[in-house]
Amino acid sequence: MAKLKIRIYPDPALAQETAPHTTFGPADQQLFDDMIETMYASDGVGLAAPQAGILKRIFVCCPSMKRGEEFVMVNPRIESSSGEAVDAEGCLSLPGISADITRATTLELTYQNRYGNLCRTTAKDFFARVIQHEMDHLNGNLLIDHFSGRKREELLKQYDLAKAAEKTGKPRT
Repeated sequence: MAKLKIRIYPDPALAQETAPHTTFGPADQQLFDDMIETMYASDGVGLAAPQAGILKRIFVCCPSMKRGEEFVMVNPRIESSSGEAVDAEGCLSLPGISADITRATTLELTYQNRYGNLCRTTAKDFFARVIQHEMDHLNGNLLIDHFSGRKREELLKQYDLAKAAEKTGKPRT
């Protein structure tokens, strides 16, 4: 299966809101499989279509990181949320940084699965966090968009340093 190229900040595709996805044919099944393979190859727990330059409301995730337990979520919609927790998050499109983000701890979610069937699920804790992170991507938001002012500047500086270290092959400090 093909590995997709992950778009890295400041790629314009990452700042775009996505459109509903309406087809579930063989090409779509291949896309879903390619997204799953790309997620695993990048050591991620989720990957949204915009991260591969595809501006559709699709993401894949696997909070357990166990093959065969992946979710393909098409046109997801959070129906309700409750609770609140702060935890560190990273992002495949912003390698080298992480930040504490406040997220709901329980979600009621509807989505279409890879075959177009309407599904409803309750997600809690880490699973809920992953879904909210990927939903941010579908709405054109990144981890850094949760911050402004000095904190955002610090994160972008960290990101620039991580990119520079990667280019030179020097370890990050």
